[in-house]
Amino acid sequence: MSTCAGSVVAYFTSAKFLLYLGHALSTWGDRMWHFAVSVFLVELYGNSLLLTAVYGLVVAGSVLLLGALIGDWVDKNSRLKVAQTSLVVQNTSVILCGIILMIIFLFKTQLLTLYRGWLLTMCYILVITIANIANLASTATAITIQRDWIVVVAGEDRSKLADMNATIRRIDQLTNILAPMAVGQIMTFGSPMIGCGFISGWNLVSMCVEYLLLWKVYQKTPTLALKSAKVEESELKQLNVKKESEMKPAEGVQLIVEKDVTSFEPQEEKEVGCAARIAEPFITFRDGWVAYYNQPVFLAGMGLAFLYMTVLGFDCITTGYAYTQGLSGSVLSLLMGASAVTGIMGTVAFTWLRRKCGLVRTGLISGVAQFACLVLCVISVFMPGSPMDLTVSPFADISARLFETEPLPTIASPEVNPEMVLATGMLNLLNGSAPPAISDPEMSPEPVPLLSVSLLFAGVIAARVGLWSFDLTVTQLLQENVVESERGIINGVQNSMNYLLDLLHFIMVILAPNPEAFGLLVLISVSFVAMGHIMYFRFAQKSLGKQLFICCTPDPKAVSDSSPPGNTSTV
Repeated sequence: MSTCAGSVVAYFTSAKFLLYLGHALSTWGDRMWHFAVSVFLVELYGNSLLLTAVYGLVVAGSVLLLGALIGDWVDKNSRLKVAQTSLVVQNTSVILCGIILMIIFLFKTQLLTLYRGWLLTMCYILVITIANIANLASTATAITIQRDWIVVVAGEDRSKLADMNATIRRIDQLTNILAPMAVGQIMTFGSPMIGCGFISGWNLVSMCVEYLLLWKVYQKTPTLALKSAKVEESELKQLNVKKESEMKPAEGVQLIVEKDVTSFEPQEEKEVGCAARIAEPFITFRDGWVAYYNQPVFLAGMGLAFLYMTVLGFDCITTGYAYTQGLSGSVLSLLMGASAVTGIMGTVAFTWLRRKCGLVRTGLISGVAQFACLVLCVISVFMPGSPMDLTVSPFADISARLFETEPLPTIASPEVNPEMVLATGMLNLLNGSAPPAISDPEMSPEPVPLLSVSLLFAGVIAARVGLWSFDLTVTQLLQENVVESERGIINGVQNSMNYLLDLLHFIMVILAPNPEAFGLLVLISVSFVAMGHIMYFRFAQKSLGKQLFICCTPDPKAVSDSSPPGNTSTV
């Protein structure tokens, strides 16, 4: 009995569990904030999606441009400093945003009258700017904890690393559903201002607890204090060590250190430093993308990024389309819960498949499973109830907006015709206006057959098993095959690629927002998923060669089918 109790205590005080607990607190706060900030911005701007759209574009654009720089900062600083700094910046930014939003909710009428409303506009800009800083800090936290700390805590045990990755994803799946529900109830039975106060208070308490947990994990894992030094080619050129380039790497590094210490000249440093500091962000951006391209797992990372170019997920686009097809909010909430369950099933499938078939083959099997399920979505496009009509131009709404000289027909409010609001919501968010209503309000819409939308969501939900298993596969491939000194910048560029494809999918919807074009968007999405998995297949083919389709129980010591952590010579 005492042995069992001791084992339980040992687990709950282990670095692994403390890392889980810290991630759960961080993710819970993130999900609450991401859900609430969109609602707050809609509430503040008169039920328009304009501010929400601007916020989304700013966030995506910032990570796209700064992902490599954030990753480079993670690489060049100590692990504890990076984790603590990003944690404090992220939570402090959310707290400041919450306070500013509370002030706006309290004094919005007065702010509208001051300086012709420019003060209120400046408050909106300030909120979006600080919220964007919080998201960038959250990106840094995700890179350092999920891509670096977890690898060090797992050590050389790849099975432990796989289990930890799967557990992290299960935490993500649960918080994705539960956190928005919790803060939504507070905002519903309280008010948006109470919601702001609750989120600010949560982040203040959570920041203190997470800070302590990070310190405990750092103390329990001494190897976290050891970090490989990063020496870039640009630094070699600046130090003018052409002669040393012919020597062995270890000797070259030693000479660089000695030159930096012994032959330091202040005037030369000023001349080099002025130009170097201006060019450094651009050089880092370029070097990060070049290094990403040269990685042996480049095709696997690109394959994962291509999966972001899809409307087949539970975001505002798919749920808006579901409303136009007659699904209620309660049904959608049940479907979202089912998607979370299948996502967790995907994490379980990943750990089982990896033990049986190896890491690289797990990605292949997961990709085939995902694509097979998405075939249901393709079939749904041609089933009864599908609004797809190729005779209707997907750009009809945009043409009407750009070239219509007379006012559009009767304008309806969301209460009159919520379906039309959701159907054209992606276009209306650009100008904050309401969509046109059906010309005859007395006409009752005919019931829409549910066969098409049922097949669509059956495919989307079932595909989550393969999707999350594939995501975990690529995540672990990046963890194992990227050298320690480049983990930050490579994963930063990977995040940038993900955001780039995500941006493209929103642009695609903005260009074709009408329900008749949604079937075309489904076909394009499935095509991009197929291209992503073809890229991964090419990577697997290079990695395993003739052994690609030999799926047997591998040796536990070589279960990952990839090179040892930190070795990029072979995959």
